[in-house]
Amino acid sequence: MKTNDDLLVFDEDEAVKYILNFIPAEFKNKISEDDIDYVLDIMYEFYEKNGYIDENSTEEADIDEEDMSEFILECIKKDEVTNISEEELQIILEGEFEYGKSIGVYKEIE
Repeated sequence: MKTNDDLLVFDEDEAVKYILNFIPAEFKNKISEDDIDYVLDIMYEFYEKNGYIDENSTEEADIDEEDMSEFILECIKKDEVTNISEEELQIILEGEFEYGKSIGVYKEIE
């Protein structure tokens, strides 16, 4: 039986720091902590909406990255967030994925 100690912990503050360090130099002045926080919040909304979040489960889920990107882009448009381009969003998502891999939340599909 899995206990709470077995569950992976996603630390949003650590994720933001990791992503900021992941961002290529040419985007460092374009992507802020607030931008990353916004995208992470929308990602969680997407996960909740699609039933991917269960704090008491370690079961793996297959997340359609294209659907998630489209959902986030729709939210960006709806919320009139003009400072995050599609290219910048993809960089943030790549950074979040790399952070998740580094703590064991995500695995590469082979």
